[in-house]
Amino acid sequence: MAIVGGGPAGAALAMRLAGAGRDVVLLERAPRYRWRACGVFSSPAAIGELFALGLTQADLARVARPIPRLWVAAPGGAEFPLDYGRGDTSDPTAVGFDRSALDPLLLERAGASGADVREGTSVTGVDLAPGTERRGGRLTLAGTDGRWTLTARLIIGADGIRSVVARAAGVVRPARLPPRIGLTYHVPEAISAGGDAVDGRMIVVRGGYCGLAPVPGGRVNVGIVLWGRQRRAALVRLGAAAATAALVDSLPAWPAGHGPELESNRLDDIAGAAPIAHRVSRRAGPTWLLVGDAAGFLDPFTGEGLHRAFVSARLAAAAIGTGRHAGDGTVGGPAGGAAAYEQAMRAQFAAKDLVSWIVQVVVARPGLFDHVATRLAHRTDLREQMGRVMGDVAPARDAFDPRFLAALIAP
Repeated sequence: MAIVGGGPAGAALAMRLAGAGRDVVLLERAPRYRWRACGVFSSPAAIGELFALGLTQADLARVARPIPRLWVAAPGGAEFPLDYGRGDTSDPTAVGFDRSALDPLLLERAGASGADVREGTSVTGVDLAPGTERRGGRLTLAGTDGRWTLTARLIIGADGIRSVVARAAGVVRPARLPPRIGLTYHVPEAISAGGDAVDGRMIVVRGGYCGLAPVPGGRVNVGIVLWGRQRRAALVRLGAAAATAALVDSLPAWPAGHGPELESNRLDDIAGAAPIAHRVSRRAGPTWLLVGDAAGFLDPFTGEGLHRAFVSARLAAAAIGTGRHAGDGTVGGPAGGAAAYEQAMRAQFAAKDLVSWIVQVVVARPGLFDHVATRLAHRTDLREQMGRVMGDVAPARDAFDPRFLAALIAP
């Protein structure tokens, strides 16, 4: 089988499948890691998924930095912390990942597990049904050695929000959010007090928000999302650097000890992504399957992209195994592997998706977000419940408890 995309979802799935004795080719278009707009902040549950993949504490020390809590600031000035845990393996904190260390490590482990990892190989064409379903699909590839084709019984799209596999399957649908643009870069960390554990921050303003996530190497990742006509027009008119500086200028003052220099001393170029939302009508078919962002992505505000990548890889591996045990090499075999994957993904994420949609509605309405933020700032019990849900350490359905909702939004 062939996996298109060597990011965290593709590499994690290759590790699981190759480790189980399956023949896997992983195709990554970049010849080596390069910085691009991507998620670095992730919920505590992502740590458990990495341990399940075989990563050790020493591995995590190289690629991840604990973030004990996330401070969220509303446009009107209300601010509250979301706490995630103590930081040990039984109750992990959220983390900020160094993607320049995490992504190559996962690709390396995929190769060590037995996957045929081919970096510098682009997929230029996808045919998911060149013959019978039993024959699978065919990929047209390009690399330094020219162009060639590869046939595979199962083609897995792990190639992000612009997935060529999803487009070939005809399942891409318009995103339900207004157009949003993501910008990201790193700055040196500026901390008045010593120590490893540094809080993250999410500052919401009209027409956008800015997230700060400490990552290994004494750096802070700055992630900015812009929406609305004025913000997007400013980006076109001023360019990425000036538009970013304009948004940073509109942020409220920083508490002592949490003030990275956001407008200067950038350690890398500003990387952008647009659109940042991706929606599909299905995640699997007889000869294909989607994982990670290719299987659908809403918005980075909740920080669940990497967790979802690892979970979708785990669920996909289980579904593919179901198809094989039924005597069929495809995920859509008699055991209903494709249906099993769809059902598993819905069971895992349907409630959380609804929570994420509600969060987006609230964030896009400054008055409502100010009201909710003020409630959370004064109610420890509400903050704890919200933190557990957003951190993927409690069922998302807890957010729909009528008593919780009444306490959160009642006048």
